[in-house]
Amino acid sequence: MATPARAAVFNWRFHNVTIEMTQPNSSTRARSVLIVDDDIVLLDALERAFREAGERAIACGTFEEARRVVRDQSLDALITDVRLGAFNGLQLAVMARDIQPNIQVIVFSGFDDPVLRADAERIGATYLVKPVPSSYLLQLLQPSSTP
Repeated sequence: MATPARAAVFNWRFHNVTIEMTQPNSSTRARSVLIVDDDIVLLDALERAFREAGERAIACGTFEEARRVVRDQSLDALITDVRLGAFNGLQLAVMARDIQPNIQVIVFSGFDDPVLRADAERIGATYLVKPVPSSYLLQLLQPSSTP
């Protein structure tokens, strides 16, 4: 499993105050990650965690919103809940792969359902059971290539 690149940290002392400034690693670029979940609290927490990690996080609470983003924006990864109202995350993953074949897909669910797990694996997605720490999701993302 790849380890995310570390940022360089610089410290300056100015009038007896230490100022810490973080500079992103210049060899990596922010990945564009679409996060989809109808649980707004979880969605907000994941979006915040990904942005704080330097990623370009796009949060959607519905299948319809996510479908528009997949069609209109270039994405590196899709992280989606299985249950999204009348639709599901696996349908979204298939659609995303049709439009963007190289997109990395992570699907998560509150249930360890062997059928859903097999369906996810069949389409090349990683299947996880909630709760999933945001730090683990960040580790699962493939390292971005240099521009």
